[in-house]
Amino acid sequence: MTVITQANKDRAKALLTQLTLDEKLGMIHGAGLFRTEGVPRLGIPPLKMSDGPMGVRREFADDSWESIYGSRDHVTYLPCGSAIASTWNPELARKTGQVLGSEARGRGKDVSLGPSVNIKRSPLCGRNFEYMSEDPCLTAGQAVPFVQGVQESDVAACVKHFAANSQETDRLQVNETISERAMREIYLPAFEACVKQGGALSLMGAYNLVNDERCCESKTLLNKILREEWGFQGVVISDWGGVFRTRQSAESGLDVEMSVTSDFDDYKFAKSLKQAVENGEISQTDVDEKVFHVLCLMDALHMLNDQAHDDAVRQSTGSTASPSRKSGSYATAEHRASTLEVAREAVVLLKNDDDLLPLAPKTMQRLLVVGANADRVHSNGGGSAEIKTLYEVTPLLGLCGQLGGNVEVRYVPGYQAAKPSEQRATWQKDSLTDGTRADDAADGASGATELERRAALRDEAVRLAGEYDHVLFVGGLDHDYDLEGLDRDDMRLPYGQDELIEGLLEANANTVIALVGGSPVEMPWADKAKAIVWSWYNGTEAGTALAEVLLGSVNPSGHLPESFPIHLQDSPAHKLGTYGLAGHVDYGEDIYVGYRYFESRDVPVLFPFGHGLSYTTFAYSDPDVRVVDDEIHVHCMATNTGERAGKTVVQVYFGLTGTGEDRPVKELKGYSKISLQPGETKPVDISLPEARALSYWSNQVQAYAQASGAEVFIGQNAHDATLRLNLQL
Repeated sequence: MTVITQANKDRAKALLTQLTLDEKLGMIHGAGLFRTEGVPRLGIPPLKMSDGPMGVRREFADDSWESIYGSRDHVTYLPCGSAIASTWNPELARKTGQVLGSEARGRGKDVSLGPSVNIKRSPLCGRNFEYMSEDPCLTAGQAVPFVQGVQESDVAACVKHFAANSQETDRLQVNETISERAMREIYLPAFEACVKQGGALSLMGAYNLVNDERCCESKTLLNKILREEWGFQGVVISDWGGVFRTRQSAESGLDVEMSVTSDFDDYKFAKSLKQAVENGEISQTDVDEKVFHVLCLMDALHMLNDQAHDDAVRQSTGSTASPSRKSGSYATAEHRASTLEVAREAVVLLKNDDDLLPLAPKTMQRLLVVGANADRVHSNGGGSAEIKTLYEVTPLLGLCGQLGGNVEVRYVPGYQAAKPSEQRATWQKDSLTDGTRADDAADGASGATELERRAALRDEAVRLAGEYDHVLFVGGLDHDYDLEGLDRDDMRLPYGQDELIEGLLEANANTVIALVGGSPVEMPWADKAKAIVWSWYNGTEAGTALAEVLLGSVNPSGHLPESFPIHLQDSPAHKLGTYGLAGHVDYGEDIYVGYRYFESRDVPVLFPFGHGLSYTTFAYSDPDVRVVDDEIHVHCMATNTGERAGKTVVQVYFGLTGTGEDRPVKELKGYSKISLQPGETKPVDISLPEARALSYWSNQVQAYAQASGAEVFIGQNAHDATLRLNLQL
């Protein structure tokens, strides 16, 4: 694991004494849209950064949001954060990070802006697809190996957005009132794990305010918690355009200011900071500390060329190999294969009555495919997560390619969605004005002519559904709705899809429903549908993976990383708090986010947190829990009771006891994904550090405390955790 060592610090200190004030300032603010200034006379290069968590973004000019390359910056499109969490497989999270790190280094980058680990507080957040989960344990469990994978290639992962960036509405100004308990138990643990366990070398400060403090100037977040409590030694980079005041940000733990405009000399850490230092308003020590952090990072990433240093490394290690930096690679067949492996385990089988799935290609003669998402790519939208990918397999292509010539596939769109197109070149610059992207979201139907067109498409699809034995609908959301800078208005499917699905199911009760999206949607027709499959923005091989699951060559093993409410008003952020308001938002649900609320208050959901079906069945037995050497060991036996090989996710939840405080009845504490052959039984042992598993933030003493025991639940999702044990210390 790449860490900042004493040798890195010593070298940074030596270089720091040789820098002028102008050179120091050039190293801590943007001198290009994705780079800082270097110091050539001392062998200090610029620090080069790139979005994003789903792949290395296209190359832009230094001073404008115009693409400057033709084909040379095509990369591998990676599954989104929600998809990575949906695998419940830390090894696949690490593999995704390895691909991203290698491709970032291959493109000459030093910092990869991701992963995104903000908690999914509401189903409406436009960036939910980038985020992993509503749960901090699952988020941390997937984000830590992702960070480690990225940093294997001499690239720093930049974990974002620190902290509580949970809505896009008024994202630059919204002030969030959040209790200390909610911050400590829900919104900060994934960041803490990435720092302490993952060794993250950089973090990105968020736009929003938390309890009256701007995140990019918050001494509470950046100094007290991040630096002092967690011991973070890396670099804190602002979100692009997230610095508003010179002195407050300069005196905080923020190190580098970046923005979306090309007036680099007018950044707060440029002329304004220089004048404040020269006038004695800000200590040069504050500047030196920031530069020191940047230099330590650079040295840890082997960015500082020093022949004497290299010779010393060779002499101390006895190696003849060069300690020079890794080169990386991108757009390789190996990376695409890894992406397919992740995508396969991210697809979630939500419902499968009468074993309608998988489809049987050998006995199928005709297949009707309906839905705009069947023939739509998603890589080129969504905001800063946009990717210039080498290719993206659509569901329709994946199906046709695997079915071959013996099955006649007919495709009709069924509904009219806005045509997928590349984002406006100016959107990022415009994003500093909240709401400027609202016109990007189009329902695809306005006026009598468009409504008639929608009705005609629907009627055609419904008519054909009655003529086919096998019907597949592929719909859901797209990046007119899942996108940076804009939240959704509701949880309903856009483009009139609900009415279309109702018609298809009436015409053919065996219609299979496959949805693509980054957040839950209401499904008023769910009781009528026999088979429902959920796929995320699943990367360059998304259509291949979905087709393999539908056709049965891959047994689905994805599990939901968030609850799917029946109605939006059931969501605790909307029931108990406020969401999507300008100016101020109250996190009134406190720690009762997602399943913590649904399970504790007996609120029914459409699909619970952790839910995911398979083409086989599993049973758990012989539960046991014990404490050995300050570790809690949770044990059970898992058996494949079906007729196909498959993978199951054993989930462990604790309900803390003896706290004397109001607590959720269940909180995820650990999980393990295992493969089982038909009839096979395996032991599953999940070890949890006692201090962490029983720790909670006490409102009574305003500090961390430890519960005296817990009710332990073991199961395949949060609601059906049927094995129960009591742990008493």
